Amino acid sequence: MRNVFAALMAIVAVSACGKGEEPVTPNPEQPVPSVPQNVKLNKAGETSLTFQWDPVVGAVSYGWKLAKDGTTVAENTEKTRNCTVNSLEKGTVYTFSVCATNASGSSAYSTPIQAKTEGTQPLPPDPSATVLCVDAPLVIPFDKAPVLGTSGLVQVFKSDGTLVDRIDLADISKVEMLSDGTMIPKGADADAGMIAINNDSSFHTFMDALHSNQYRIVHYTPFRVVGKTLEIKLHNEALAFGESYYVTVDESVAGKAVGKDDMPFTVKAAPSGKVFKVAADGSGDFCTVQGALSHISRAVGKDDAVTIEIGEGTYRELLFLRNKNNVTIQGASREKTVIAYPNNDSYETGSGASVSARPALGKSIGKSGGRSVFLVEGCDNLVLENLTIENTYSIPSHKGQAETIYFNSQYRLTVEDCSLISWQDTFLCKGKVWVHNSLIAGHVDYIWGYPEACLFEDCEIRSRAGGYIVQARINKVTDKGFVFLNCRLTAEDGVADGKMYLARSGGSADYYDNVVFVGCTMGSVIAPAGWHTSPVPNPSTPTAASGWREYGSVDPSGKAITGHNASGKVLTDSEAAPFSSREAVLGW
Repeated sequence: MRNVFAALMAIVAVSACGKGEEPVTPNPEQPVPSVPQNVKLNKAGETSLTFQWDPVVGAVSYGWKLAKDGTTVAENTEKTRNCTVNSLEKGTVYTFSVCATNASGSSAYSTPIQAKTEGTQPLPPDPSATVLCVDAPLVIPFDKAPVLGTSGLVQVFKSDGTLVDRIDLADISKVEMLSDGTMIPKGADADAGMIAINNDSSFHTFMDALHSNQYRIVHYTPFRVVGKTLEIKLHNEALAFGESYYVTVDESVAGKAVGKDDMPFTVKAAPSGKVFKVAADGSGDFCTVQGALSHISRAVGKDDAVTIEIGEGTYRELLFLRNKNNVTIQGASREKTVIAYPNNDSYETGSGASVSARPALGKSIGKSGGRSVFLVEGCDNLVLENLTIENTYSIPSHKGQAETIYFNSQYRLTVEDCSLISWQDTFLCKGKVWVHNSLIAGHVDYIWGYPEACLFEDCEIRSRAGGYIVQARINKVTDKGFVFLNCRLTAEDGVADGKMYLARSGGSADYYDNVVFVGCTMGSVIAPAGWHTSPVPNPSTPTAASGWREYGSVDPSGKAITGHNASGKVLTDSEAAPFSSREAVLGW
């Protein structure tokens, strides 16, 4: 009985020292290990501490615990004689102790040692300060609608006086204001040969650097007059979680000076978990979608699944996500959650790219962030659900390509129950894409790109004027390219019959015009010839596996459509089978 009791006590001792260690078979002939010696701090960072100690003879693992003000805040078990503790508060004193364990039991914990993270502990919040989201706009009230000036500074400081953001009204000379208050690059007129933002443009305070592992340089609107208030949108990631700040505004900015003591504010603590809420009214974890995207790029593992839930409202912003997998961006509904901003090739040239560092003011941006609303680079398994993304550029003289999204990735994208709206080049993609039960609207090449396979299933493809639906630039002749399955091809009111072609070619032998329509209902907007033949597509004569093809096309009354020109091939039942389901087209 005594031996049984001793064995049970050994098991209790093992489980009491550290966490995460699987039980081991007791060995009554092996002595309990001694207490670890020479426990010391090896390295300190602002949010991490690394400890080490001498090896203990007979130990198979080490249990440790870290405490703050007498309360354990972290504990675990290690196989080696060192450990790193992360996610700590900067400038904070902790105590650390460790024990040694084997099959016979655990030693006592070592005498606790003190260790302090680097940096300065944030000042306690000013009880009179407003608590904001990390990306919330600053709102300044006026007696009447404010009028923006042409000079003066808005500056934001940490409580210790460190400058963290700056907006210079002198830079307003570089932008023009639309009727809704949105600011776009000045002189953005492609017809006059003026491209406002290109790779050689200099960074100024009416541009932003959207961060997601790298930086997308974009134009943005730092000021909006809303009734009798001035809303100031700070630059992406200007503020830090849990910090306290104040803002100063020169009187020349809008006729009212704001001093150091007038508007103190504190930022909410960093949210945790894998679900983050965006609400424009400040009730969520973030006020902007980009605020959430930037946060998950820093705080969540590359392959960890994460969901961003966006509340009702219109979010006027450009977006960027890079090298983050398994992200779901979910709105309340496509009618109630809208992401909208005007952008096109006249405002920012090119399809868009990112740079590795935020450019200094006055220095070249290096690469234009491009003309899309949402630029995605190198992401796998991105899911968009229940929302609308609209590129709202609308000035007749400001023409050019204007995507809602550029999925610049060789991996997977899912779009479920969404509306993607623009005029020219609405949807640009690579990789493997499934768009389901969604609306795509535009009028010139408004679905295009280089996908291995992009399936539109049960979608509405809506033409906003005459033009061409698809321009495919498929890299391999064997790739499925763009596939439309059980879709409805419609038009906005006022668009004349016969003015929209199913596709036109880019006219290059370097890629293939692989486009297939299967079981689609084609409205009267579709030209009787179907396919636009100048330039000639590649291949010029379609086959069952490559080129322009269709199967089972009908008009809105259900009558079979015949007579499209010979540049398109009508498939047989067996030839259409590889395009008859998501699994057949995408393999998932």
